Amino acid sequence: MAYRLESCRSVTTNPCRSYAGEKALSTVTNQLLEAASRYAVLGYPVFPCVPGDKNPLTQHGFLDASMDPGQIERWWHARPNSNIGISTQGLIVIDFDGPQNSWLADDRERMLQLSVAPMAITPRGGRHRVFRQPAGKNWRCTEKRLAPDVDTRGNGGYIVAPPSVMSNGSAYRWAPGGELNDTPENLPEPPAWLIEQLDQLAIRSPGVSSVVTNSTGPNQIPEGQRNGTLARLGGSMRRVGMSEVEILAALIQANNDRCTPPLPQNEVERIAASVARYEPDTISVALVEDHYGQMSVAAESAPESSDPGCIPETLLRIPGFVSELMDYCLATAPYPNSVMAFCGALSLQAFLAGRKVRDSADIRSNLYLLGLAHSAAGKDHPRKINTRVLHEIGMESSLGDRFASGEGIQDALFLSPSMLFQTDEFDGMLQSIARDKDARYESIIGTLLSMYSASNSVFPMRRKAGKEYPGAIDQPCLVIFGTAIPTHYYEALSERLLTNGFFARTITLESGPRGAGQEPRILELPPRVLQSARHWRYCHTGSGNLDNLHPNPAVVPYTTDAARLLAAARGEAEGEYTRAESRGDAVGTTVWGRVDEQSRKLALLYAISENHAAPSIGVEAARWSTQFMFHQTRRMLYMAQCHAAANPFHCCCLRLLRKLREAPGQTLSHSTLLKKMKLDAKTFQQIIDTLHQQGDIESSQSLTHGRTGVLYRLTTGG
Repeated sequence: MAYRLESCRSVTTNPCRSYAGEKALSTVTNQLLEAASRYAVLGYPVFPCVPGDKNPLTQHGFLDASMDPGQIERWWHARPNSNIGISTQGLIVIDFDGPQNSWLADDRERMLQLSVAPMAITPRGGRHRVFRQPAGKNWRCTEKRLAPDVDTRGNGGYIVAPPSVMSNGSAYRWAPGGELNDTPENLPEPPAWLIEQLDQLAIRSPGVSSVVTNSTGPNQIPEGQRNGTLARLGGSMRRVGMSEVEILAALIQANNDRCTPPLPQNEVERIAASVARYEPDTISVALVEDHYGQMSVAAESAPESSDPGCIPETLLRIPGFVSELMDYCLATAPYPNSVMAFCGALSLQAFLAGRKVRDSADIRSNLYLLGLAHSAAGKDHPRKINTRVLHEIGMESSLGDRFASGEGIQDALFLSPSMLFQTDEFDGMLQSIARDKDARYESIIGTLLSMYSASNSVFPMRRKAGKEYPGAIDQPCLVIFGTAIPTHYYEALSERLLTNGFFARTITLESGPRGAGQEPRILELPPRVLQSARHWRYCHTGSGNLDNLHPNPAVVPYTTDAARLLAAARGEAEGEYTRAESRGDAVGTTVWGRVDEQSRKLALLYAISENHAAPSIGVEAARWSTQFMFHQTRRMLYMAQCHAAANPFHCCCLRLLRKLREAPGQTLSHSTLLKKMKLDAKTFQQIIDTLHQQGDIESSQSLTHGRTGVLYRLTTGG
């Protein structure tokens, strides 16, 4: 089979020998854009790399790879001589290092079997053989594990593709007769003997769950040394100029292959980010001073309930409608807030697709989403944009504001079975529910729980006086986009709200500090956003004029690999559930019990945002949704542990612990802590005694200005 990429062939004879900085010959830059567009047409996601180098130019590296012609043109018009990166998701590229590589030199038969694949020649004379991963495989990148000086590039990696040019003027080129001119589906699979070897390298099962291997070889990294070893590996890579994206990909692979057991992925991401803070020419200083070692000791000794931190920016982006609406929100907001922009866009997508789509498990798009930020931090702007979009497409009547009562929610959904409630000061509503014994407040949470579960069934209305039949709502879709102040929300959560399923059904995201303001702009809504919104407004799923009464939502399918990945994630969530159950942790079991459903719901939203016309839930959707839910589940449990109180006295105890946690050295003097708590001395002493007995704090004597005082310090367990 011949593989030809006509737009790239002429570059093999291009004598471009004088590459310098941003300038390049116009013929080469035209060929770069042309080649990148051609790869995308064939089905290979591309992204720009630094001119003359391999490092990605995009914020998230290969994770930003796209096949969108408009995006590709914008990238290469902005940086015309950018090199071309191709994501190797779903591919397996055998990377021979150097022109004299001796692997298989004495095995002519196997070399011939490899020759059926397209082959690129690198500027240093190496070779890239490009194969398709067989169905059901999840091969990732390896370095010199297949053979000496032979690497692989698979899921979670990328290659630089012809006609990219390095800084010395040498170009990548396709070998004559081995050009790439076929879709990924039509690429050859590796021969059977190579499949067997690649399977042996893949010591982890497909998916995201952490599998403990039985290997105890010399390359294994035992518990207690994982952070330090990965940090040193990352430091070595940073010293030679590798980017954070490249370091992270390599550390993830090393963590999966060598750490026993592997660290959580968010911890590996933290190590890569910490290493990448240093400039390459100063990395050796950091290594000598053991900065990474100090970081590692703290991480290895952290308890299971340690804070994973706010949601990483990389998880706030999904392709298509959601990102496009986010971009508009961030461009027009007085104070751009990525978390709020994401919450607003995702909630609007969930509402628009309500009663229109489902997955093969009959999971729907209804979502309870809560964005937490301090006052004047951009909570209102996304709500206004959502209102404007719905007004443009004639659906503003499906908007709701505050919840007056459970019966009011039912009546609203009876008239409009799909609704988006955008509710500010969500914490105030919860506090009212906790304090007020009025039945109308008591019924709100019960109705929200019932509506969430009834999205794929029928919700029976309450019986009204004078009416023989109370009526029912067929497949209601209630989407909530709530906002609140972080500490106020968690402090408003009672034990009942934490364990009755409401907390577990609500995906909660917190903003960081308010960013710099910008001059607000008035811009027209993006045409693509309105086009997608109108698609959902007018699309029908086969029920004709009864569609609004008895909908028959379209089923969005899973790819085989996506289904396997989600199944693996479900197994990991079940393991967390079992551990919480063994501890008698009612909140943990409630929250972990919902992770699988929420992951699938988010994967569905990813797919319909990416392609509203013909959605399919692929590996990227599954990977994003599981990473998102595992991070946020741990964050929500940590925040509930630190803030949610069973009673007012417990609330004061948690508040005192927070004061110590935020203090320098997690230590405060008696007088300072008493002032910060704003309590009478008797109550303060009761709290101190309680926390002493629980082992959360410890005290010591201090001598200041000739006077003896008391210092309170947070213990490791506190």
